[in-house]
Amino acid sequence: MQHLGQNAKQAARQMRTVSSVQKNKALRWLADAIVEHTALLQTENAKDIALAQQHGLTSALIDRLTLSDKTIQTMVAGLYQIAQLDDPIGSLGPTRCLPNGIRIAKMTVPLGVIGIIYESRPNVTIDAAALCLKAGNVAILRGGSEAFYTNQALAQLIQKALTYAELPLHAVQLIPTTDREAVSHLIQMTDTIDVIIPRGGKSLLERLKKEAKVPLIMHLEGNCHMYIDKSANPNMAIDLAFHAKTYRYGICGALETLLIHQDIAETVLPILAERFTQKGVEMRTCLRTQDILPHTTLATPEDWATEYLAAIIAIRIVDNIHQAIEHIEQYSSGHTESIITEDRQAAYLFQQSIDSAGVYVNLPTIFADGFEYGLGAEIGISTNRLHARGPVAVEGLTTYKWVLSGEGQHRE
Repeated sequence: MQHLGQNAKQAARQMRTVSSVQKNKALRWLADAIVEHTALLQTENAKDIALAQQHGLTSALIDRLTLSDKTIQTMVAGLYQIAQLDDPIGSLGPTRCLPNGIRIAKMTVPLGVIGIIYESRPNVTIDAAALCLKAGNVAILRGGSEAFYTNQALAQLIQKALTYAELPLHAVQLIPTTDREAVSHLIQMTDTIDVIIPRGGKSLLERLKKEAKVPLIMHLEGNCHMYIDKSANPNMAIDLAFHAKTYRYGICGALETLLIHQDIAETVLPILAERFTQKGVEMRTCLRTQDILPHTTLATPEDWATEYLAAIIAIRIVDNIHQAIEHIEQYSSGHTESIITEDRQAAYLFQQSIDSAGVYVNLPTIFADGFEYGLGAEIGISTNRLHARGPVAVEGLTTYKWVLSGEGQHRE
């Protein structure tokens, strides 16, 4: 691990001055190589899936692990999208001229060496490598053991892309072991690692939060809410709530708690419940909801605070928008919340009041994704308040330094 860190630190010095042409050349070559080697990648991925099934991984985790045709298309599109983004490195903010004639501005620079720890999803290997490269950073990747074969195959393509574009070979390194101790070392390497970005389950994130000495950019949970306001279009509300819950259960933007205004509950809930039942979604509901949906399970206090990542949803009827906001304030993990409404004042109040990384109007929470934001991809979603928030993409992987220019001035 120390050897990986030292190589990364050296590569970071070189990456500060590489050209946009080189970075984009590597990204486009990698996109073409993924298309060309799709069969090989899916063969390696099949090995991981077979082992995951043997070890009894849940269907949600296997879904995350699977390198489907759609996943590959999204990876390739993301690489091209990242290549088309403006290169932020070296750009100057507004320049001010001080009274003594000194010119001062902020220059955008890379964060440096980024350690990325993630589970299941092999597409993160590509997203993380691409975003770090575009922002002039160096990445040390630690993928989950369940995606070992897939990640190895992707890493080989990344190395070839670096060589093709004449970039430092250590600009992207995949930790070549599944030993958990590698993570313990990585999060303590303050001499060579500048920041850690973890993507994984709650147990991993809680462990890193306790043990890491290197700064973290992360979110712990995605307990996402949708509030259906009294003015909502019922058909839209039913459609978006169902879509937000059932699109994919295992993603952090999946809807976990549905709040609904009492005036529209009897119109929306029976139809929505029928669709959930047909899909096999378990509903855990408040007492008022049970008056309308008597065959559902009574929710416990823990249900309101739970990120299920499964075919389960908590449902509560509220008196008004203020009670919905209070509920979200109490239970939200600060990830993503949405309001379905035709009332502009209600929409504005909701977006102004809710203190989450993403706050939507008339949209499902599953849009919490860097690709969907037009950022090319993301390394993760941040619920931090410092540095980066929401999908962490190219801009979130930069910092700045002050640059001053003068003509020999002395300080008075």
